[in-house]
Amino acid sequence: MTFDIYLSPPNVGEIEKSFVLDALDSGWVAPLGPHVDAFEREIATFVGAKHALALSSGTAGLHLALLTAGVQAGDEVVVPTMTFAATAFAVTYTGAKPVFLDSETQSWNLDPEVLATFLATRKRQGNLPAAVLAVDVFGQMADYENVERVCQEYGIPLIEDAAESLGSVHVNNPAGRFGNVGVFSFNGNKIMTTSGGGMVVSDDEQVIARMRYLATQARQPVPWYEHTDIGYNYRLSNILAAIGRGQLQRLPQLISDRIAARNTYTKFFEHSDVAYVIADAPWTTSNAWLSIAYFQDAHMVETVRRSLSDQRIESRHVWKPLHLQPVFAAHEFFGGNNAVHLFEHGLCLPSSNSEVANIVIDRGLRNFVAK
Repeated sequence: MTFDIYLSPPNVGEIEKSFVLDALDSGWVAPLGPHVDAFEREIATFVGAKHALALSSGTAGLHLALLTAGVQAGDEVVVPTMTFAATAFAVTYTGAKPVFLDSETQSWNLDPEVLATFLATRKRQGNLPAAVLAVDVFGQMADYENVERVCQEYGIPLIEDAAESLGSVHVNNPAGRFGNVGVFSFNGNKIMTTSGGGMVVSDDEQVIARMRYLATQARQPVPWYEHTDIGYNYRLSNILAAIGRGQLQRLPQLISDRIAARNTYTKFFEHSDVAYVIADAPWTTSNAWLSIAYFQDAHMVETVRRSLSDQRIESRHVWKPLHLQPVFAAHEFFGGNNAVHLFEHGLCLPSSNSEVANIVIDRGLRNFVAK
């Protein structure tokens, strides 16, 4: 269906156009080039990392992060059940098995208490997972103080799936800076976009060098094509990197617009007993990528979504827990009912800016909220 108002459309303008024209005029239209190199440096500087690697997608970054963490076929990898399926798909690309854990209810991310219980159980069984893949859903960062503590206690590598959280901050640390590797997505619906693309950041030069090698078809440094490893075609194009450089310059305003949208919804619902908007968890200042309404009556979620759709306004259920997805029906799940409950009660609202939020309120939400 075509909508008049989309959930999270890209926002590009003259700055991005000037960068793309520069890329075209330079003749660097194939993958790699000076804009890729510059984009990597600029993202690394933005998040305070020593190294960055531009890739064709965030999923590619997760795949490479798992490989360089030593994940192998038959291993288990911890994945929070409330996330987009790409997080778990990347685990399956290595031949490993995702094991799904429940959410805590403040940020809706991986519950560190469930993680601690799970790892203690696995240690007694002599079968610790190969890695923990934490996720920052909807721009909210996970409780990394406790997640990192638990991973360090058991010596488990931690990877941060920061696909949705560029520009968010955990206490004083930017998204992407937890664990050994952080992975961003620049898909078309993210806080900033390169149309399609991703970035890995790390302070570990050897890890980034290994990822760079694997992402460029694992070519050996000889004057012919020689390969001693399986490689991947995962690098970002120079033109897409040019878009990203323009977007990065505008990122503070893009985040400000998203926060304004969330504040508008929050104010609208503040005296209502129908719903409320999810606020930042105590440990994070999020980029407000998506504004999430929690409806007290779960039946209202689909009713409101259909009503908005009739007004040509896109909204969406929050991520359906992965342990409920048919493709992962045979995989293990640990925890309680938090993620399922949040899925049943949560609705993602159009989040571009406050003007869009006001239109959504006037054309759709006001009918359901008694003021």
